[in-house]
Amino acid sequence: METRQGLPVRWLPPRVLHSHARCGWLLLFVFALLAAGCASPGEPVERKPPVPEEVSDLGAEQADNSVVLTFTLPTETADHRSLEQSPAVEIFRDFEPAAAATAASSVSAPAPAHLTLHTTIPAAVVDNFVAGGRFRYPDPLQPEDFTQHPDSVVVYVVRTSISAKKESADSNAFALHIYPAPDPIDDLRGQVTHSGIELAWTAPKKTPVGPAPPIASYGIYRAESQTAPSAAGSASASGENAEAVPRAETAKAPAPAMKIGEVQSTNYLDTQFELGKTYIYTVRSVVKYDRGEIESADSNPATVLARDVTAPAAPQGLLTVYVPAQGNVPAHIELSWAISPETDLAGYNIYRSEQAGVPGTRINSELLLTPAFTDMNAVPGRTYFYSVTAVDRSGNESPPSTAVSGTVPAESATP
Repeated sequence: METRQGLPVRWLPPRVLHSHARCGWLLLFVFALLAAGCASPGEPVERKPPVPEEVSDLGAEQADNSVVLTFTLPTETADHRSLEQSPAVEIFRDFEPAAAATAASSVSAPAPAHLTLHTTIPAAVVDNFVAGGRFRYPDPLQPEDFTQHPDSVVVYVVRTSISAKKESADSNAFALHIYPAPDPIDDLRGQVTHSGIELAWTAPKKTPVGPAPPIASYGIYRAESQTAPSAAGSASASGENAEAVPRAETAKAPAPAMKIGEVQSTNYLDTQFELGKTYIYTVRSVVKYDRGEIESADSNPATVLARDVTAPAAPQGLLTVYVPAQGNVPAHIELSWAISPETDLAGYNIYRSEQAGVPGTRINSELLLTPAFTDMNAVPGRTYFYSVTAVDRSGNESPPSTAVSGTVPAESATP
């Protein structure tokens, strides 16, 4: 046995050495893997946020004293990948000299050199302004927007973003002239007449910045209410039948109102409606400016229940007959009259008075279903004046018929 540097060297067979060599290589491989797994990570690769495609169909129009912006909300990125959520919306607004737009009231226009951020709509609430894929946002105009920017147009640009770090490119710019609209009408009222549902109101006198220009016309709008009427007819009306609903019963319309007419006067007669339905009316005034018309906001609503209020015709042919006492039946007066021709007749009422020309009091406790009545309470020796009225199913009562007298003689007595 040899000794090197004072240490003994032990001899090992080649087979054992070979086995040890293989284990060494294996250990080196494992250590390499561990070293790779435990090594410090490199610099993180930043994930780029998606950038929505730019809006290309921005449009705007003035509605009363607001500008309504509309455009298609992006659903793809600029590189044509689907967006997984609705983007936030930034609205930029600037006032530019009128030369920035053509003579039209609203046009596409060059974007201002420096955009001014006007409104930001967070992604969490964007869907509140979207219907059918179209974004619709009303931008209220303030009095100073009209007074501080004469002979100017308002220019809008929008951007969208998923992340605040990266916004879309600018949309097309849209410019339009703005004008003060008249104040909303606040005294619209509905009045029932035999000709139809009549609306009346007072012309507005001012705008947010001064006196109102002459009113060119009024738009009449009507919506059908969901509130169940307290009384209903059974057929469509030609315009004679309607009743106003008391203010305490005002109902809400389930859908946007539809325009049913336009007039230049401060009243309107609606003759096209259905009995038994409740309608809500609003009116908007329209003024004309050099580059177009502006319509005011809705007036106060006027709620009307359309039902039959046309009274039946007065009954005809009223007759009284004195009937002497017979057996246990005392003397009495019998009345009869012609059948009323009303198609919605519910019955008749009888009125009796002891003075000519005085309506008297009703003497039947319930509506009479036939044109006849027996007055068993006539006092012998007294003269009575009778009249009869017709009542329809809506509760409308006719004028009284021609009064007819009847008397039970004083000497009448039960046998």
